[in-house]
Amino acid sequence: MIPARILASGEDWSANPTAMPARRKFLIFGLMAFGQFLALFDIQIVSASQRELAAGLSAGADEVSWVQTAYLMAELVMIPLSGFLARALSTRWLFVGSAALFTLFSLLCGLSWSIGSMVAFRALQGFTGGAMVPLVFAVGYTLFEGKQRAMIPAILGTVGVLAPALGPSAGGLITDVLDWRWLFFVNVLPGFVVATSCAVLLRIDHASPALLRRIDWAHLGAMAVFLGALEYVLEEGPRHDWLGDDKIAIAAWASLVGFALFVERAVFSPTPIVSLRPFRRPIFAFACLFNLVIGFGLYSSIYLVPVYLAQVRGFSALQIGQTIFVVGIAQLASTVVAASLAMRIDLRWMIAVGLSLFALSLWMTSGMTSEWGFAELLLPQLVRGFALMLCIVPSVNMALQGVPPQDLGAASGLFNLMRNLGGAIGIAVVNSWLQDDTHIAAARLSESLGHSGHAAAELVNALAARAGPDSAHGALMAQALLGRLIGREALTIGFDEVFRIMAWMFVVALVLVPFCKIDRGAPPPADAAH
Repeated sequence: MIPARILASGEDWSANPTAMPARRKFLIFGLMAFGQFLALFDIQIVSASQRELAAGLSAGADEVSWVQTAYLMAELVMIPLSGFLARALSTRWLFVGSAALFTLFSLLCGLSWSIGSMVAFRALQGFTGGAMVPLVFAVGYTLFEGKQRAMIPAILGTVGVLAPALGPSAGGLITDVLDWRWLFFVNVLPGFVVATSCAVLLRIDHASPALLRRIDWAHLGAMAVFLGALEYVLEEGPRHDWLGDDKIAIAAWASLVGFALFVERAVFSPTPIVSLRPFRRPIFAFACLFNLVIGFGLYSSIYLVPVYLAQVRGFSALQIGQTIFVVGIAQLASTVVAASLAMRIDLRWMIAVGLSLFALSLWMTSGMTSEWGFAELLLPQLVRGFALMLCIVPSVNMALQGVPPQDLGAASGLFNLMRNLGGAIGIAVVNSWLQDDTHIAAARLSESLGHSGHAAAELVNALAARAGPDSAHGALMAQALLGRLIGREALTIGFDEVFRIMAWMFVVALVLVPFCKIDRGAPPPADAAH
């Protein structure tokens, strides 16, 4: 419970947020970080329960996939927009409004009566929840200084990785124990607590409503088209032959045109929705590039390992959760280490070690067989979890340390957008790689069996003999079993190839590290969230 005397304290700390009592700072930051957790947790919470959603809403597999796609598309648009809205509405009311509306739309998602209503409410849930993600970074760098500030990227990095990693297993467990509608009802009480508490406590800046009268609608529209169409292409491309599908080709062109107009408005508009000024600092550009790669590896590995465990090993949602949870344990162990090192050593050394360890963990995973389970995945996942914080902490410090006050909101939004974009690109690309590599492996395995036809025939006959006295039926069952075995082994080889390619990506990213000249200049002033 929050002490009554703290809730009753309505002081306005906008003049000097760093002078706020430490207990109040940590309370505000904790509440906002929990709001961020809810927004990121809900990205993946439906992924293990799509079959139940489809049955409950009388929807097809293609339709129910939009329950997740709509959330991601809307969230991508809000993340870079949050900096502008925070200046116009104030950080307090933007975060409170986001948390309250996120809670409301979570409730409406649980009450959905059709796939259309579900998709609409999920898009609104993602749009409102998206503002909570970058605001926490900006507020953390506004409230804290020195060693306390060094903990911000470590804490938020842990939240940013644990939330989507726990989503599938927690969602599957909730659906098994309760009902799929509780995937959304579970947000209502914590969302209400976050919104009401922050309404009382979060007073660190003032609104500038005049900005709302000068919105560059062309810039806003271009950003929405660019990011929304891009997410559609990335989500639907692997399933529909990419540009070979007319709808995806149209969306790709719309995204390209939207991007061109977005950049033109960002450069020439007197009041751009999203300022690109942070990119004038080379270190910020490098940090965003690293965040793109980190997002690619983070979300792709979170996606691939559960898919392997479900499709190759046949694990349940609970078993998958128990297997991948060790990543979070390793992260927690490395959080304090990474935060401490960030104050003592050159950040380039830290991110170099982090990228190297991440590459090593992916390379170790590329040796999977169709029999791998918890024990075999334990060490690669522990290495990956430890490496994540050594990547995330220095990249956040590179991006936000020393950013001018007027650019902190925009910098936080752009930086977080790059990680989400990296994740969206990563999942789409690894899906295509997995399909292609699996088909190639299946063809090679079939070809090998064809060359040694005598051995293959003997195997089929042996399997058929076990099926019973009906030789024709036994032969069909044996051939089907052999086909499943080939498919399983080909899929495993496909996973290995994908992890191997991803490992080389992180090795290539190391080339950029020496060019990152770290400027540990003065920290942003106290009003940095304006």
